[in-house]
Amino acid sequence: MAGTTAPFSRFEWMIAWRYLRARRAEGGVSVMTWISLVGITLAVFALIATLAVRSGFREEFVDTILGANAHVTIYNSSYQDENGQMTRVITDFTEMAERVAQVPGVLRAAPLVKGQVMASHRGTSSGGEVFGIKAADLATIPRIVNPIEAQGSLADFEQGIAIGSGMARELGIGLGDNLKLISPDGAKTAFGTSPRVSSYPVVYIFTAGRYDIDRTRIYMPFDVAQTYFNREGVADELEVMLDDPEAVADIAWPILQAAGDRALVWTWRDASGAFLRALDIEDNVMFIILSILVLIAAMNIISGLIMLVKNKGRDIGILRTIGLTEGSILRIFFICGSLTGLVGTLAGVILGCAFAVWIDPIFSAVNYLSGGGVWDPSIRGIYALPAKLELADVLSAMALALGLSFIVTIFPARRAARMNPVEALRYE
Repeated sequence: MAGTTAPFSRFEWMIAWRYLRARRAEGGVSVMTWISLVGITLAVFALIATLAVRSGFREEFVDTILGANAHVTIYNSSYQDENGQMTRVITDFTEMAERVAQVPGVLRAAPLVKGQVMASHRGTSSGGEVFGIKAADLATIPRIVNPIEAQGSLADFEQGIAIGSGMARELGIGLGDNLKLISPDGAKTAFGTSPRVSSYPVVYIFTAGRYDIDRTRIYMPFDVAQTYFNREGVADELEVMLDDPEAVADIAWPILQAAGDRALVWTWRDASGAFLRALDIEDNVMFIILSILVLIAAMNIISGLIMLVKNKGRDIGILRTIGLTEGSILRIFFICGSLTGLVGTLAGVILGCAFAVWIDPIFSAVNYLSGGGVWDPSIRGIYALPAKLELADVLSAMALALGLSFIVTIFPARRAARMNPVEALRYE
């Protein structure tokens, strides 16, 4: 009759539950059970929290790249102009932009004038990069037109310049103040090239969310930048924005064909690919390390079950004597171990998800308790520690923890099932 009992019957669950909640004086190992449960909980929590931060950091970093920079940059290879000078400027930028804009998947193609300058205000100087762009094209850059924070209005862009909040803070400049720009590539005279110095009113201050952009970026009207950098009638490059930036590899070749024979392209993946690959490697290493932590936590289940089997030797002998099969004994102790892994995994998932959801107040509290300066945007690029819960990450963490818990439980459970009842009751 016992041999026909269905697996995981009610009495098996009842016996397993009784063993789990037994006091140590009764032969239970509740302390070891709690240690195993807490260990798995913390390991799963650490794994989910790390995966969430990893996903959030990558998404925020990529979003700041795509939201404030060109998805594809088109520039010319070096050629000899009519004066015999080597140059890379684009003379037919209007026609080139129209051809590129007709490529399927391209949102817009905008000519740019770019140059390095020294920005100065009231005796304080800082390096900057000027982007000469038309107002209509600037209004299509997501992180500029819809920044984290902004002062002023882009409607006044034609009357001045727009700068990042990091530069404004460092130079102590506000809306309406004049910013002096000094370019080493100025007017050519009989005595050489003299620096070009001009002042422009600041009409817009933006916070794009990337430290390097907010710290160095200056937007200037296209025609004003042409005059300032001696680029009358030409552009330095074309800025191309795409419908689907992730598909840039497929669309780069059609863009190159539309741009012309002398054109070269540089995609956002070319610019940031090395960093993204480094993130991928770091992600894989962190997942392996934290998986080892989960395994170590799961190994505590073996210790607890071995002690439980040893303490319950007499009970095992009696159960075998009254007719329980090896399979029933195995399932009883498997339930003991797997329940610990299951409860610990669920608790870890809850804590990990809560950490990801409330990461901002948690991070603020840590930053306050440590006296500030925990997150340096000049090193990490973005201003806060982001976190994003991905269903795949949560499921992978649960599968890993439960799988390891179930696997390590089998070995002590088999030992209990194979215990000889005669040996178990010999000294009783």
